[in-house]
Amino acid sequence: MSETAYFEFDYPPAPDKFVFELTDPEKITHARSVLSGEEKERIHVHGRIKKSRKPYNPNWDFHLDPDTIQFFEVAIEVCDAGIRYVDDHLDEAGGAFLPGGHWCPWGSRLIREVTV
Repeated sequence: MSETAYFEFDYPPAPDKFVFELTDPEKITHARSVLSGEEKERIHVHGRIKKSRKPYNPNWDFHLDPDTIQFFEVAIEVCDAGIRYVDDHLDEAGGAFLPGGHWCPWGSRLIREVTV
């Protein structure tokens, strides 16, 4: 059985917070290294959105597919958007907005590991 861990990020200056699930041990270790300050590169979160709510992230009508989550330092502009903006424009996501459902909030900042 694989470990499951949950992490929260924000996207300043907005006050919104977003929780995502990780199931890959290497990605969990990487996220914990970012939080500890040991990892200083590949600190932002990227993944493919799924248009459904999850119990661990009840404030938003979408979540990130754990199998698609990666960490990055630099990404293309077409996948950048704030948390609330994604939720407010979810019906457009996957087309011209966030092509393929890829979301890479440039300013995402891991803030903590959460227990659900």
